[in-house]
Amino acid sequence: MTDIQDLTKLEAEFMTAIADAVEEASLEAVRVAALGKKGRVSEMMKSLGGMSADERQTAGPALNSLKNRLTEALAARKAVLAETALEVRLATEKVDVTLPVRESATEAGRIHPLSQVLDEIIAIFADMGFAYEQGPDIESDHYNFTALNFPESHPAREMHDTFYFEPKADGSRLLLRTHTSPVQVRTMEKGKPPFRFICPGRTYRSDSDQTHTPQFHQIEGLVIDETTHMGHLKWVLEEFLAAFFEVEGVELRMRPSFFPFTEPSMEVDVRCARLGNEIRIGEGDDWLEILGCGMVHPNVLKAVGLDPEIYQGFAFGIGLDRIAMLKYGIPDLRAFFESDLRWLRHYGFSALDVPTLAGGLSS
Repeated sequence: MTDIQDLTKLEAEFMTAIADAVEEASLEAVRVAALGKKGRVSEMMKSLGGMSADERQTAGPALNSLKNRLTEALAARKAVLAETALEVRLATEKVDVTLPVRESATEAGRIHPLSQVLDEIIAIFADMGFAYEQGPDIESDHYNFTALNFPESHPAREMHDTFYFEPKADGSRLLLRTHTSPVQVRTMEKGKPPFRFICPGRTYRSDSDQTHTPQFHQIEGLVIDETTHMGHLKWVLEEFLAAFFEVEGVELRMRPSFFPFTEPSMEVDVRCARLGNEIRIGEGDDWLEILGCGMVHPNVLKAVGLDPEIYQGFAFGIGLDRIAMLKYGIPDLRAFFESDLRWLRHYGFSALDVPTLAGGLSS
């Protein structure tokens, strides 16, 4: 019974040890000494089995009460120590949010060159007042061909060999679009002139080699109003190419060509210098074909309900993948679609490199 009589002294001893604990490890040592399997309070509770009924009636509640008080004191002290540790951590681990971002912090992912180039082009044309339009990848024969002055069985359709879906009950077949020109038709159908917009997107043709893939990207532009002429077309292309390749200016050469949806139609060459495997736009004595364009064919205007005697305009089309290769020195088009992480780390862009005309397109 001596231990039972000394409960008050034992409690004071453990309460002092709990209060003196300055870290969770020392507090845990006190808990084990008091309430662990071989702790002093636990050992005393084991001795209850050897006591008489009258002794247990007195000692049992006293020991349980002591155990509860020690448990509560341990929990309270643990909460205090945890709060103190947090305060110390917050005081010593401050972050200066005004510091510049470390280079490694931006390396979690890279922007694909095609995404970067698309953002660059949108920024340039937005500055010239062009809107941005999109359309479906799966098109009908009407929007992909007929409304763009490609009559059935016309030889020009052979240049647009693409992927067709199974015929419908009426014999018509949907297809993967071969250019983004259907977006021009759809946009003109739902609006009224004047029009000034670009329509970038994925396109598809049955072709595959170092400079062609079955799926590629194209960006087309359209301007329709009552006064637009070829001089406006030439100015837009010159301004775009100079801004995109980030040079002082470019010199263009226009050669007669054929596109069903434009008349007259032109292939556009840009002056360049060829230095080994490097091509420099805006200098030198050589020429590089870079895009196609022309004045919108009257039949295309008629297909969307516009009077070609009143309205006229121009259209142009550029291979997004092609000009990305030219600007950033990428030798093989197929690498764009191979998902090689090493390639993306080499040619990709930081997520913070948002193209702007003021801050630099490719900075």
